[in-house]
Amino acid sequence: MSIPQEDAQRAIDDLNAAYGLCLDDERLEQWPEFFVEECLYQIIARENVDNGLPAAVMYCDSKGMLIDRVVALRKANVFPEHFNRHLTGRSVITGQEGNIVSAESSYVVFQTRNDGETHIYNAGKYVDQFDFTDAEVRLRSRTCVYDTLRIPTLLATPI
Repeated sequence: MSIPQEDAQRAIDDLNAAYGLCLDDERLEQWPEFFVEECLYQIIARENVDNGLPAAVMYCDSKGMLIDRVVALRKANVFPEHFNRHLTGRSVITGQEGNIVSAESSYVVFQTRNDGETHIYNAGKYVDQFDFTDAEVRLRSRTCVYDTLRIPTLLATPI
């Protein structure tokens, strides 16, 4: 089955906008719902990708692991209070195989701490596979390839 590019583009951009707002509004318990059950989510340095090194700073290979990540954030991790704001560029569709559409988009995450100062926390690109099997599009995989050389604090929340 082939998804018309215009429909895929709109659905992907809508999902990315809702994804960013979900994280920015700290609705972390809803974040795993953007993914199918058997999924991949990772955050990896561009330098590692360029050198063929698989080590990611965050790696989850199922929806269950995403849920575990949220539980850890709520109950175990300690990190400075902050507010994030995601800006995501329009996606570029890079391929389609059946109900799976591949796309990439640029992102920037701004972070504001208690002192009120806002700075760029992380910037890079999403390399995604979207699953159009069901009525609602979901992420099959999201790899956040970040350009930022140094992450100033614990990378606690998803990007």
